[in-house]
Amino acid sequence: MSTWRLPRTQFILALGASTLVSVGLFGYGAWRNSSLDYDYLVWNLFLAWLPLIFAVRLVALLRRKLWSSWEALAVSTLWLVFLPNSFYMISDFIHLQEVQRVDILYDAVMFTSFIYTGVVLGFSSLYLIHIQLRRRLSVTGATFWIAATLLVCSAAVYVGRDLRWNSWDLLTNPGGLLFDVSDRLQHPAAYPQMISTVVTFFILLASMYSLLWRGSRLLRQAH
Repeated sequence: MSTWRLPRTQFILALGASTLVSVGLFGYGAWRNSSLDYDYLVWNLFLAWLPLIFAVRLVALLRRKLWSSWEALAVSTLWLVFLPNSFYMISDFIHLQEVQRVDILYDAVMFTSFIYTGVVLGFSSLYLIHIQLRRRLSVTGATFWIAATLLVCSAAVYVGRDLRWNSWDLLTNPGGLLFDVSDRLQHPAAYPQMISTVVTFFILLASMYSLLWRGSRLLRQAH
């Protein structure tokens, strides 16, 4: 079978096409409004690609190395650090009416294009990791680690949106980040907004991923 006809290649090409559509919508909107408002969406979508790149690299490493090897652990860490960026994009909807624009409906479509692509990138990387976990752990064990990952991502969305930290800070300034969130970790009940945000995002992400996981397995059985 030609490389171009492989399902994985076609899926990557589809993700690339979806990315180009999003960037194209932004470009037309920028021209139409004579403004680069919302240019951060392009950067956020770039960051959303990183978890999938790291996940693909990790899968390749696990074919010849143990997960406990330093290379696999390093790539796993990078994957987990950047994964929340994919789901963080959902919160970008709050910016939709921040500035006066020509057509808010067009902007809503543009936002949806970026966010949908970003979320699919994140869940695709999570799916690859889930498959690897299922090969090494029980169904319950793999499910636990996926749920824990989504909980971490939900907490990261809160840290990014409300405290304005990002993934790079976790690598460049972990002490400052831990200091900023330490009181919230010690006294979570004093921050109801944090609890609400984390729980809401966890329920959303878990339900969406559960649908994707079960749907993909159903399609496999259909063939």
